[in-house]
Amino acid sequence: MKRLVILAPNWLGDAVMAQPAIADVRRAAPDATITVAARPAVAPLFGLVPEVDDTIVLSGRASIGDVGSWRALGAELAGERFDTALLLPNSMHAALMASRAAIPERWGYRAGFRGGLLTRAVQRTAGLHQVEYYQQLVHALGFPNGPIEPRVVVGPAPRLAGVRLLSEAGWDGRAPLVAFAPGAAYGGAKRWPPASFADLAGAFASDGIACVMIGSAADASTAEDIGRAFRARLGFSDAQVRAGDPQRAVPRDARLHNLVGRTDLPALAGVLTHCRALVTNDSGAMHLAAAAGVSVTAVFGPTDEWVTRPMGDAHVVITHQVWCRPCMLRECPIDHRCMRGIRVASVLEAARRTL
Repeated sequence: MKRLVILAPNWLGDAVMAQPAIADVRRAAPDATITVAARPAVAPLFGLVPEVDDTIVLSGRASIGDVGSWRALGAELAGERFDTALLLPNSMHAALMASRAAIPERWGYRAGFRGGLLTRAVQRTAGLHQVEYYQQLVHALGFPNGPIEPRVVVGPAPRLAGVRLLSEAGWDGRAPLVAFAPGAAYGGAKRWPPASFADLAGAFASDGIACVMIGSAADASTAEDIGRAFRARLGFSDAQVRAGDPQRAVPRDARLHNLVGRTDLPALAGVLTHCRALVTNDSGAMHLAAAAGVSVTAVFGPTDEWVTRPMGDAHVVITHQVWCRPCMLRECPIDHRCMRGIRVASVLEAARRTL
């Protein structure tokens, strides 16, 4: 194995949780060239992973459901002369891509009907944390496992970008900062109510701690709901806030900054490094923060914390045990009791311990 391409998971959280497995491969093959092929949303992550030499951004233009497009499958990999492909996604699409690129060695989990497309197909093991799941794959392929906690390296450029964005949002650089990640790509059921985040921001304000909301553009409406509820708790109406600078309408020790939709992935990592802690739903930001060395308090509702919790002793997971969780549903069909039952006081107490 001299030129290895690793097909990365498609979700940010899964991509972060794959880092220990990638590190295992690097330690066992220090002279190999390791390239990661990833979708645009997660490809920038691997610029923060020192074990990776290069990244190919996949366009996704070929679809397994469109037989006419199969000729394009693997075209982005075919000219790179890889001798080995490690497939972290369990999809037929990933196996077809590696096969169509004529990569001689194709390794991955045996999933669905793709076993015939792999040269080394590993039987899957159930009941593992996602980090362990990826490490189990590389272990079965002969790579000894090392540390289980994901790690990324956030260099000076992302850190500077993070400071610049925080300053533009109104942070004075002195107040202790806690990040909120109130969104969740999987669905609304994973989101702790905006009113709860607003109450938490108010409690932190009483401690002289500023908060900053992070997330993708898809989380903008959630951030707006939190900001509106937060300002209402401070006694300001929306009309009063719209009349001037919203930050000027809020005491300096009670700031709730909003960077939702304003960061690319490296800048997001940079912002997180300036925060003392992150309070989050089960999300990609949760894993990115933990990997960057930021203490995390995570609220889990419909998803299984034993499979996707942040790894490491520095983090706290909060749940409200009800009969229907973890249901793994995108939207709650009843009253969202698993998330609504998580008390602000419990999250505040846990987060204070991580500061």
